[in-house]
Amino acid sequence: MATVNPYGVERRQTLDRRSGVSHSVTNNSLTAVDWIAMTLLIVGGINWGLIGLFNVDLVAELFGVMSPVSRIVYVLVGLSALCAIFTATKLAKKRSA
Repeated sequence: MATVNPYGVERRQTLDRRSGVSHSVTNNSLTAVDWIAMTLLIVGGINWGLIGLFNVDLVAELFGVMSPVSRIVYVLVGLSALCAIFTATKLAKKRSA
């Protein structure tokens, strides 16, 4: 049988035994790394859209075709995609639990 709090005050957050982190901290909040990855994914998506629509590679135009800087940008976009996959699976597990 469920208990009802007669005072209308919410209970304190308890630690999740599996992760050791409070629910209020992990409740769908994105970290700085997640925001950076999201920004890089948006940059990569816009770049691919420009390539598909106008055959213009903006990264190559700005930094040179396969220059070290443009290669770093491409690698960072790829790593941010991997980070986004990890974040999406982490959020999906939280929602299903």
